[in-house]
Amino acid sequence: MKATTKKLIRYIVLILVALLVIIQFYPIDKSVPDYNPAGDFISVTQPSEEVEQILRTSCYDCHSFETRYPWYSSVAPVSWWMKDHINRAREELNFSKWSQYEIKKADHKLEEIVEEVEAHAMPISSYLIIHTEARLDPEKEKALVTFIKQLRDN
Repeated sequence: MKATTKKLIRYIVLILVALLVIIQFYPIDKSVPDYNPAGDFISVTQPSEEVEQILRTSCYDCHSFETRYPWYSSVAPVSWWMKDHINRAREELNFSKWSQYEIKKADHKLEEIVEEVEAHAMPISSYLIIHTEARLDPEKEKALVTFIKQLRDN
């Protein structure tokens, strides 16, 4: 390899490292807006302890204001990707705002939960890579789907 090529590679690596350091000064917003915990899905629907645990382990990190941010959520650009994912998940379904949904919208959300869980689309595979405990085995899936269907029948 020529000396000029080595210098160019070294220069590019230094620029990339500098950029990686600089972007760390732009953290994500982890603040939680004011909301009424009494209006949360679990508070409103009173699931069994088993179903509550499933919801908290497999759903609430992305679909509520109870997100538990791991250490790597402080490292850009991974943090930016995570925050975007969480924001989009909360826009689709936010368990913390459950009591704010109109009856028809809430019923539709319940229907979508059943569809997503039965299709094995939730929790998403990228989340399950690190959060293996969130995986829904057939028993957990059945318990969650049964509970949601019972809510829809009432």
